[in-house]
Amino acid sequence: MSHFGKSENQLRTHASKVVLFSGLFFSLTIAADYEDGVNAALTGDFETAFREFTIAAEEGLNLAQYNLGILYFTGQGVSQDFEKAFLWTKTAAEQDHLNAQFNLGSLYLEGQGIPKDNLQGIEWFTKAARNGHADAAYSLAKLYQDGDIVTRDLVKAHAWAAQSENNEHIDGQQLRLDLENVLSDTEVSQARRLFATWQIQ
Repeated sequence: MSHFGKSENQLRTHASKVVLFSGLFFSLTIAADYEDGVNAALTGDFETAFREFTIAAEEGLNLAQYNLGILYFTGQGVSQDFEKAFLWTKTAAEQDHLNAQFNLGSLYLEGQGIPKDNLQGIEWFTKAARNGHADAAYSLAKLYQDGDIVTRDLVKAHAWAAQSENNEHIDGQQLRLDLENVLSDTEVSQARRLFATWQIQ
């Protein structure tokens, strides 16, 4: 092997370390911006929080995107803007931020920042619930129990109530028991099988 070849390999190794460390520094910088935003929000300085969350959100941090969506929704530190709240919430949800997934479902169902879309709302509630969000599972149980925006289905309502209980919703168990009082034994068995199927998917 030539002396140049050895130097080239060393250069490549050094370059890969530089990329690794610069990437780490980049991540730490984003995290620092986000932490500055959190600290500002905790002291009530929402203008600073908005500025810091924006920096981190634009760099792709889903936590910052989620919080930025909330600031736009509530109008804290920035003029209230439901469309921007929707866009940032959707961006965070698509990066698997659990609470953003639930909030996105709510925005679709309420038609805030986007035309009302029950199908998309249910889909995002379902994704959040299957990922462990207690309120999303409980909301789905109630939606299927009431039958206002989806076809009434007490078997699915029971299964989602069981999911909400599994996700540790404070009222999940009681809702499941209430539904068992109006379901037949066959329907309860169907609901339990549906819930069990979700656990292995």
